[in-house]
Amino acid sequence: MQSAPSRGLLLAALMAGTAALAALATPAAFAQNDDTPPALDTVSAVKAPATPASQVSKLTLDQQVKWLRAAQQSGALEKLGDAQLVALFQSLDPLALPRYIKEGPNGYPSYEFTMSRSERIHGSWPDKPDHMLVRLTHDPLRIYATWLPDGGHAGQEVIYDESKRTDELYGHLGGILNVMPLWTSLNGALAHSQSNHDVRDLGTEYIANQYLDEGKKYAAAGLPRSSTVEVKTIDGVRVVAFTFETPMGQPQFYAKKETLGLDLRHPYFRSVESYDNDGNIFERIVFETITPKTFDDSTFDPKNKAYRF
Repeated sequence: MQSAPSRGLLLAALMAGTAALAALATPAAFAQNDDTPPALDTVSAVKAPATPASQVSKLTLDQQVKWLRAAQQSGALEKLGDAQLVALFQSLDPLALPRYIKEGPNGYPSYEFTMSRSERIHGSWPDKPDHMLVRLTHDPLRIYATWLPDGGHAGQEVIYDESKRTDELYGHLGGILNVMPLWTSLNGALAHSQSNHDVRDLGTEYIANQYLDEGKKYAAAGLPRSSTVEVKTIDGVRVVAFTFETPMGQPQFYAKKETLGLDLRHPYFRSVESYDNDGNIFERIVFETITPKTFDDSTFDPKNKAYRF
């Protein structure tokens, strides 16, 4: 267990807010619209940084963040061995990771992703995680989500369009409602019957924002934040996993302990696991495929013939 310096040091890196994080890729059965920007995994022309990973800790904070960006974009970061990655992130300035996440990519006006997610609801952990495909666009925020056949709550669909109704979503959410779509409150009993979040929390931005917001809480409380660094493969995705734990736990903080998995080709987290004060996991999210994509209005229209509303 490595002891991290006070989260008070992180405050300056957090105040500017988070940059848009993004993503998407979809099963062929849901393919839509060929007018798409280049995929995030497109080979980059960025050159690998000249400074070896073992010497990055000697650089200034700004230089460390630039090194991480160049290593990520060039593919050099993902080529490092497990031991090299652990040693690298343990040696960095404590402000480097928050700065790297905060500055993120420029973001995408719209994107699509598939994700696996499980939540403990009313004390019960699900037998099968939800497997979801989500289409999302900003300005205005519009979201289409469907629960895929191989996961929990299969067949459900929802649409949220803040340009039409800011506080309601449209969809069918299980039981008889699985065949009877209706409008329901974002924070009502029906919407929260299977999730502690509302639909607007979908996306990589939510995890980044939560990571940075929790850092502000640590700074305000004057607490150090202990962490461990590991390399893991989660649902086929190799990530650098950071585990953070607070001595206080809930309700002051979102979780007693959290493990966040950093993608090696993009400056955002691909996974998060959250644990309560008793050490029980209460939330697990893994982003599987992430690709920028452009949509037309039919994507967020319940009358779209590809949907089951």
